[in-house]
Amino acid sequence: MAEQPLQPVRRRLALQDDRAVGGPVALPLLVAYFGLSLLGWVAAAVALIVASPRLAAGDVGAAEPVLAAHLLALGFLPLAVSGGAFHLLPVMLRNPLRGERRLAIALPLLALGAWLVAPGVAYNLPAVLWPGATLLATGFTLVLVELGGLVARAPRGRMLVASRTGVSLSLFHALAALTLGAITFDRGDASVLGVSHGRWLLVHLHLAAVGWLALLILTVGRTLGPMLAQAPAAPARRLPLEEIMLTLGLWLLVAGIAADTNPVADAGGALIVVALGRFGALILRIQRMRRIEPEGPLLHLLAGAVFLAQAAILGFALLAGVGPQHRGLAAYILLLLLGWAVGVTLGHLPKLLSLSIWVWWPPGPRPKQDALYPRRLAQLEATVFACGVEVAAIGIYIGNSLVTRAGTALVTAAALLTVAVVTSIRQRHNRATATT
Repeated sequence: MAEQPLQPVRRRLALQDDRAVGGPVALPLLVAYFGLSLLGWVAAAVALIVASPRLAAGDVGAAEPVLAAHLLALGFLPLAVSGGAFHLLPVMLRNPLRGERRLAIALPLLALGAWLVAPGVAYNLPAVLWPGATLLATGFTLVLVELGGLVARAPRGRMLVASRTGVSLSLFHALAALTLGAITFDRGDASVLGVSHGRWLLVHLHLAAVGWLALLILTVGRTLGPMLAQAPAAPARRLPLEEIMLTLGLWLLVAGIAADTNPVADAGGALIVVALGRFGALILRIQRMRRIEPEGPLLHLLAGAVFLAQAAILGFALLAGVGPQHRGLAAYILLLLLGWAVGVTLGHLPKLLSLSIWVWWPPGPRPKQDALYPRRLAQLEATVFACGVEVAAIGIYIGNSLVTRAGTALVTAAALLTVAVVTSIRQRHNRATATT
């Protein structure tokens, strides 16, 4: 059964050594991470509506778009991704978390730091930003130490369902993106090492969206996608070729961006497309072979793949100087950050929450997993989100503020639907608890 690897380690202490088998993070801590991430998601969605006129004008450096981007990148993604990693990676890397108290301390540091850094960067408020950056960096370090420990303790010579290399490179790129962001803000509009401020910002964006998130999605998604779709697992590999190819492509891309050398950037982008295209082929195979109706995570993953393909086409066009450059860049960032990185993460959040509730159910009778997850509501959320991102991207590209605002309004509606999905999971949990 696909559900067996998600059994908590406490249910198997009598059979296996907990030094060799991992279990998901405690439910209250996961709920706290996901709950605060949802707060950041709703705030970011509202900020996108406010930023619509600036986005339609291609003014990605204005305060409103910068605030929305950093609420997404700091207020939602780190908390949601961390919570998901705490649930999945101990099982995939076959060893338990050892510092849940440390992760509990990291949570308020990450949350408060994000809420200070986002307006601090957007409105150029160093007195707000640097205390927030200190909190954020401290919280991130605690999370990095714990997740790095999972990689270091992963048993050699045993079957793992997530690549140690992929997880390690993802964590490295997250650290690199955070560090580069701090350096770029500190230097202001001044060039660094002969590279302009704007180009360093693009490097910062790609390290985060591709090097951290896309790489982690690829690494974990090879196992998680088939499992959630109840489809056959991905074929075993001797080497993490896709992860290595994606990393090589990323560094060629950012080198080309920094050096303003289009052929190098094109080569890097092509490698990234091939690596993610191989992963996309796997997801399409899952869709064809699924045993159940596609749920929210798979719908978000499929939509994210479409947005990623659109971003790639737009990115190559921008490098070739085709189309409106400023508006094209704004649409590219929206597709890459919101449509791909945020969308795929968002789609998995409610499903992982319901799985965690099921895994940590007290001994005795418990409901089926499907009874805890509102599939139809999650499908509606995924559909509204995908429509919103597409409409907003079109509005930005053609420079129409009304169309852009309509798209971002749909995205905000999707954010509220996500809250409704999570609320429904809690209500189903309460009802199931009362009847068992």
